[in-house]
Amino acid sequence: MKTIWINLAFIASLVFALVSCNDTMGDTDSRLADVKSLIEPTNGKSVALEASASATVYFEWEYANAGEGGTSVYQIAFDKTDGDFSNPVYMTVSDNNGFYNHVTITHKLLNKIAGMAGINPSETGTLKWTVFSSKGMKAVKAGQENTITVTRLAGFADIPIDVYVTGEASEGGTDLSKAHKMKAVASGEFEVYTKLAAGKSYSFVDGISGSPRQFYTSDGLVKEDGTSTIATDGVYKITLDFNTGACTYTLVTRIGFYFCPDGAILFDLPYAGYGVFKATGKTVTFKQETWGRDERYKFRMFVKENGGTGEEKELEWATLNQTDSRPTASSPESYYYLQLLTNLSQWDNKWKLMGDFDGVPADYTIYLTADQPYTHTITK
Repeated sequence: MKTIWINLAFIASLVFALVSCNDTMGDTDSRLADVKSLIEPTNGKSVALEASASATVYFEWEYANAGEGGTSVYQIAFDKTDGDFSNPVYMTVSDNNGFYNHVTITHKLLNKIAGMAGINPSETGTLKWTVFSSKGMKAVKAGQENTITVTRLAGFADIPIDVYVTGEASEGGTDLSKAHKMKAVASGEFEVYTKLAAGKSYSFVDGISGSPRQFYTSDGLVKEDGTSTIATDGVYKITLDFNTGACTYTLVTRIGFYFCPDGAILFDLPYAGYGVFKATGKTVTFKQETWGRDERYKFRMFVKENGGTGEEKELEWATLNQTDSRPTASSPESYYYLQLLTNLSQWDNKWKLMGDFDGVPADYTIYLTADQPYTHTITK
């Protein structure tokens, strides 16, 4: 009987404990603990920002005490040196949607943050950074603040929306209305495939009427109010990054039609102007295989980087949208979209010619132009 009473007492106490727990079940855990220590980069570290997309800075801090505050989401915050983080110039969550105690930030983003803090392009200035632990609508700042000194890139605070190539050396000459429009590939980043004449001046403008802003390039940088010249006649791929002030010139020496079954270029597509390359009246005869007629193709482009002084490299214009079927007259335009690849292959990322073009003269045209996706056409 004594054993029964002990068991009953135990069960009663267990039920009471469960009921007590149930009284708070579903309540939000609103506890928060601050981060005690910032680890990386060390306080006062200096960084000369670079334009490379792979250049980054790694930030790390101690986890907040889970026993005191449970699981938190972390945000890193940047502010001016005289700021108190009540209104940071920039905040973002850490890696893994805020659950990791670290985050990697690109130099390009740090350059932007520095600009938001009032540091001018090419200048050196200091930012403060810290971390907030947050849960729901509540947040608590870390007990430590660190500084990081950055030398900004030579970018522009007022980034143009459109950019054009104009001037005596350009395809449109000095007629501003005929300026060659560059393709916007990202915010503040532009590229163009265009022909330039050596020894003559050209510039970049943000409009084709009135008195647009004028830019030029020198020593790998984009600068304002001036003109440039090129040493060698040719077709160039020019890239301008107004976020970082960086520019590149790549000489395009050749684009050819690559016939996959032969593993060879059958003919070239000469430059026709304003980003268009065209071969007229060319005949491609499909290759007879045991299983049928092989019609697979791509394009190969040969370039010299560093303004044409580098070694010649071979690149590949291939399909943007994978396909293993012949197109028809009703195929979508996206079938012909291009992407530029550095890894060459005989068979990957290829297109197929329509059966109507087997042994039939046709025009092969590549469009590397601003106002449409890079694409190509094949027409009789």
